[in-house]
Amino acid sequence: MKKRKDLSELKKVLDKKLKKKIVAMLAPSFVVEYEYPAIISRLKDLGFDSVVELTFGAKMINREYHKILELPENKNKLIIASVCPGISSFIEAKYPQYKKNLIRVDSPMIAMAKICKKIYPKHLVCFIAPCNFKKNEGSSSRFVDFVIDYQELNQLLKNKKTTENCKNSRFDKFYNDYTKIYPLSGGLSKTSHLKQVLKPGEEKIIDGILEVERFLKNPDKKVRFLDVTFCKGGCIGGPFVSSKNLKKNKERLMQYLEIAREEKMPKGSEGLIKKAEGLDFSY
Repeated sequence: MKKRKDLSELKKVLDKKLKKKIVAMLAPSFVVEYEYPAIISRLKDLGFDSVVELTFGAKMINREYHKILELPENKNKLIIASVCPGISSFIEAKYPQYKKNLIRVDSPMIAMAKICKKIYPKHLVCFIAPCNFKKNEGSSSRFVDFVIDYQELNQLLKNKKTTENCKNSRFDKFYNDYTKIYPLSGGLSKTSHLKQVLKPGEEKIIDGILEVERFLKNPDKKVRFLDVTFCKGGCIGGPFVSSKNLKKNKERLMQYLEIAREEKMPKGSEGLIKKAEGLDFSY
């Protein structure tokens, strides 16, 4: 992977050697790797000026998927989710006959980066990723200035003293609770209200690239929408996630969801649709 800006350049920004503000975008699987809300304070101690998660970007992408699946011309067509860049890369390389079936809509990461560039026009954007596919996607986007993975973040945290006692830490903007399950297999389908546009049997959720390939070789003609992830379990099973226990990872994410639902967010931090007005999430 060719990086436009490496870790040493990011350190210059975080250490304020370069007079630039920077916002951290946390992949929604972050809670499997880090304690919440401590990670927010720790990121700010590193030098990030603002910290957001991708849940609002996911919400906006859900809206796009819903509209696309409602179109009459897509009623008898297989639509494949493209939120996982690993899936898109795999299909383009090995099953190009399905390229036309991929939804031409941004991933939540790119959508969130566009939103950040609108709301924080003077900030650089750094995405913190659970896998190389997302790192590649972020590195090739003009909306993302830096991309690091969890292992690289761990190096930064290890080399700088950060605060752990941060009960009052909260994400700065774009708060959205229900799409926090996006890192799970089927998270997209479970949060997109697709029962309004799909009949029983028209949707299929598959996690793990071997199972995805098995379906592509012998597709079920009844399926109209394929919600697929490259990794088993979804992003909670990403290669840069330390724990390989998918059951415990899911439990941890669901506990986070319960905490989030009980939180009272400061006024102005909500993920309101008007904050994304004027942005195009297609490609």
